[in-house]
Amino acid sequence: MMAAVARGTHRLEDPPPWILDDPFALVLVGPAWRQIHRRLTSRFPERLLRQVRAGVALRSRYAEERLTTGAFEQYVMLGAGLDSFVWRHPELLDALRVFEVDHPASLDWKSRRVSELALPVHDHHVVVRVDFEKESLHDRLDAAAFDWTAPTIVSWLGVTPYLTADAIAATLETLASCASGSEVVFTYAPAHDVADDDWREFVRILTPIAAAGGEPLQPGWTPADVDVLVDRCGLRIADHPTHDELIQRYFADRSDGLTPWAACLVTATVP
Repeated sequence: MMAAVARGTHRLEDPPPWILDDPFALVLVGPAWRQIHRRLTSRFPERLLRQVRAGVALRSRYAEERLTTGAFEQYVMLGAGLDSFVWRHPELLDALRVFEVDHPASLDWKSRRVSELALPVHDHHVVVRVDFEKESLHDRLDAAAFDWTAPTIVSWLGVTPYLTADAIAATLETLASCASGSEVVFTYAPAHDVADDDWREFVRILTPIAAAGGEPLQPGWTPADVDVLVDRCGLRIADHPTHDELIQRYFADRSDGLTPWAACLVTATVP
């Protein structure tokens, strides 16, 4: 819900051109978005909230650009949450199967909300409920008729900061079973000693919030450690932009000074 509020308020509070235009985000959250927004503004300074809005929009924009510039037949969203891709891009669904993967409670809530809003459904939009503490991602994808031989792109956004290194590695190793040329786009939190002051302040505020929600933050990573992890899991780095490179790609022409937080993006490919 907080991620959806960030995507939705980006188009309300930041001037266009928007990094990502998501008109469905606040609608999916429902009236509670105002309460969530008030809670965030009471805890985070506006300077950090602008970075959060920009960063959350950026990570989806980045993943979706990798999708639309490639030749993929399947799109898997791990930790899909309230992502609205299938309603923002209905023109892609005839040629693309989209698998939304998340905890059963999260996807059940979202399904009820989609039904309440009477949003359109499509045969190529597949919901995959996985309790990672009890079930295998590989098995649940198999049950959803996922084709391991088809070119696939996986987005895994805003999830790894809450996972242990072993859990991240296990997921990457599973995804390395996808067809050659498939891609995995994921975010990770920078390690404390390579993060900037704004990110450290953001983490200081977020840490008790995440712990209270039952998902404590895990230690961050250096870019070099992520490169090693990707290689060890049977994947290869396809794109690993620095923070400055992302600003140059997506924010260089803005006149409002908007820049994203320091959460890091990487694309790994199946060799």
